[in-house]
Amino acid sequence: MIIDEEITLKKLEIFLAFMELGSLARVSEVLGQSAVSIHRALHTLEEGLGCPLFKRSGRHLIALETAHVFAEHARRTLDACQQGVKRVRELANVNATKLRIGTLHSLTLHCIPRIIVELKLRKPDVEVSLTMGSNQALLRDLSEGNLDAVIIGLIEPPTGGDLVSVPIFDDAIYLAVPADSPFAKLPEVDLADTLDQKFLTLKQGFVTAHSFFHAFDGSGHKPKIAMEVSDIFSLINLVGEGMGFALLPGRIASFSTRIRLVPLARKFASKQSITLLYSQRRERDPNLLALAAECRMYARRKDLVA
Repeated sequence: MIIDEEITLKKLEIFLAFMELGSLARVSEVLGQSAVSIHRALHTLEEGLGCPLFKRSGRHLIALETAHVFAEHARRTLDACQQGVKRVRELANVNATKLRIGTLHSLTLHCIPRIIVELKLRKPDVEVSLTMGSNQALLRDLSEGNLDAVIIGLIEPPTGGDLVSVPIFDDAIYLAVPADSPFAKLPEVDLADTLDQKFLTLKQGFVTAHSFFHAFDGSGHKPKIAMEVSDIFSLINLVGEGMGFALLPGRIASFSTRIRLVPLARKFASKQSITLLYSQRRERDPNLLALAAECRMYARRKDLVA
């Protein structure tokens, strides 16, 4: 059976409003439409059904038994449609109450907690889910729709136009050494002077591993890699124990008093751009717009402190 084009969801809403309120004037006031528009919608709905729903008594409409029967079905139809809309929006994470953010372990020391606290003040009903991992894993989850946004470090600006990017701050890369190392007292270090040292690094896929090889590629020297680990905090502790040196971002400086971060000589200077990324297809999502706004506010506050 093909439903007549005169039977629309909007007309069902108007019809149910009239059945509840019983007056064209009251329906007009509640829905913000003229009484003439309300009357026309009810009349064309009758035409679409092919049977009367009301009888006229002067200026008033009196609901017939057909109207009461149809109202039960119309209400179920609208309820089912609303549930369907809600369900698909949840599946697509459009206007969802949960925001899934991916980030790096090292950003949980300060940046991420501050952004989430401010986001919750702006959007108290939004539940934030935090996933931590490598750049590679987080970007894959973002592209597959398992995350709504990521806040990660980038060596180079993102390519392609499928992602919205919001720069937050730049983080310099330092030589991380044990606190009692002779290197700890240097104002800056030339990587050529570290070739006899053992180095620890994160596994491939992490932006800090990328920074490590980026810096040494620029130096023309090949470091002695003693160990690769998958957790930046374990890496920091290993450096503190004297297991080797590392190249680490400045944001981890407050994590341990057992290491020192020594600036790299200018010719080896490297940095990570901490950036919010999310799909351009969702650039109008209210939750993502709120997250982007808080990232920009964090960037401004950081600039003022600097």
